[in-house]
Amino acid sequence: MPKIEAFIFDLDGVITDTAEYHYLAWKQLADEEGLPFTREDNEQLRGVSRRESLNRLLKGRVISEETAQDYMTRKNDYYKQYLTRISPTDALPNVPEFLRAARLAGIRLGIGSASKNAVDVLQRLQLMDMFDAIGDGYSVANAKPAPDLFIWVAGRLGVNPAHAVVFEDAEAGINAALQGGFYTVGVGAEHNVYQAHLKAPKGLEELDVIGVLQHFQPL
Repeated sequence: MPKIEAFIFDLDGVITDTAEYHYLAWKQLADEEGLPFTREDNEQLRGVSRRESLNRLLKGRVISEETAQDYMTRKNDYYKQYLTRISPTDALPNVPEFLRAARLAGIRLGIGSASKNAVDVLQRLQLMDMFDAIGDGYSVANAKPAPDLFIWVAGRLGVNPAHAVVFEDAEAGINAALQGGFYTVGVGAEHNVYQAHLKAPKGLEELDVIGVLQHFQPL
C-alpha cells in the first residue's frame, strides 16, 4: 500500500456547513424570479459549480447568457451577505483538532472546493494557515465531477493522487476524487457518498488521523 502523504478536503459540509446559506441565497433568487426551489432541490446542488447549480435550479428553463450571469452574480451577492456571520465557532466538530493532528503527523493539507468564496470562508474560520494549498472555483476550468480540481491541488502539494486522501460530502466530489485516482472518505449522508472507500456519517468528529492513515496504509 502506498504511503499517505496528503489530505485534501472539500469545504462546505466537511470543514464547515454553509449549505444553509447557499440554500437561502438560491431561494431568495428563485423567489424573486418565480422559480420553484425546495430544500430537496438544494440537496442536488451539493458539490457542483455555481453554473451547474443554476442549470439545475432552472430545470430546463431557457434564459440568455446575460440573464444567467445576472442570476449568478445576485445569488453570490446574497450568499456573501450570509457569510459575514461566519466565525471560528462555525468550524464543524473536531475539525481544528483533526487538522492540527494531521500536520503533526507530517501530512500535507489542501482544500478542493467548488466555491469561489473558499478563501473568504477559511479566513473567517481562522483556518487559512492550516492549509498548504487551496483550490477553489477559480483554479480549474472543469468543475466536479471532473477530477481536475483535486489533481490541481495534489500538484500544488507535490503529491501523487495515489498518495492522497480526499474528504468529501457530495456524490460529485467522491466521483471526481475516484476518477483522479485518490483514496476517499465520504462525510455525512451515505446516499451521497456510497462509493467512498471509508465512510464517516458524523464527519471528522468520528475520525482520528492515525485511524485514517491505518485504514489506507495498514501495517
